[in-house]
Amino acid sequence: MTLLARPWLWSWVAALGVFIVTIMATSGASTIGLAQAALTFAAFSVIVGLGQMFVITLGPGNIDLAVPATMTLSGTVALKYMAEDNALIIPGLLIALAIGVAVGIGNYILIKALRIPPIIATLATSFVIQSAAIATNRGLRIKPPALLAEFSTGFSLGIPNLAWIALVLTVAAWVLLMRTTYGRRIAAIGQSLPAARMAGIPVDGTRVATYVLCSVLAALCGFLLSCFSGGAALNMGAEYLLMSIAVVIIGGTAVAGGNSNVPGIWGAALFMFLVVSMLNTYGFQAGVRLIATGLIIIAVILAASGRRTS
Repeated sequence: MTLLARPWLWSWVAALGVFIVTIMATSGASTIGLAQAALTFAAFSVIVGLGQMFVITLGPGNIDLAVPATMTLSGTVALKYMAEDNALIIPGLLIALAIGVAVGIGNYILIKALRIPPIIATLATSFVIQSAAIATNRGLRIKPPALLAEFSTGFSLGIPNLAWIALVLTVAAWVLLMRTTYGRRIAAIGQSLPAARMAGIPVDGTRVATYVLCSVLAALCGFLLSCFSGGAALNMGAEYLLMSIAVVIIGGTAVAGGNSNVPGIWGAALFMFLVVSMLNTYGFQAGVRLIATGLIIIAVILAASGRRTS
């Protein structure tokens, strides 16, 4: 396959194009600041997008709608436990990840034991999780420990620390998908579930591991987002439901399952942030921004689809 035929390329091309158009409005004055902001906010979309990509790769109908609620609950509970104490950072992180594991297992129990479609099961789970977050938070903004707040807003070698974390997770995701038995199993399940069962693949074990992985990444993202934004809030995960799905689709992962594109997640995440920044820079009103964003996204998806089918 040639480079131009790779579907993930078009999300990167779109992101670069939007970046150039944006800095043209400021004559290059905000180039570094815009790049750093793009990497910072794209990191959150990348983390949740990677988890959603694994689930979507399992095949049609597989999607996790509990991502926003998982982010909220993990961030809220972890920050409340740490109570701004730097000595409790590691236990707080482990609590957040444990919540992700519990949510992932709960999702699959509903899917498997009650034979509920994943979209319904995870939607139902999200209401329970969000209710738990509300009971824990009680409308208060819980602040992170000082060290976590400093780390999440800091830089290393000129690159945001959050971007480094997302990059490490991206490499790990690529290795899982392309170099392990687990990656081959989820691709096989996504291509044909009956054939995967006949081939002796442990379908249930692979699927539950995938839903747990998605929830753990959402929990980690919620933990980091709450630290970055200065506290946990009940609506902090709301925008990441559609975002986690959008970066997967725009990044070139097949909606039908069986085929994923890790590099495209980054291109799509950067593109989603930069297109909003571009429209804001040029002073478009809210309604026009929404329409223009939708049209640009459609154009990118069509360009990638055209290359895949040509």
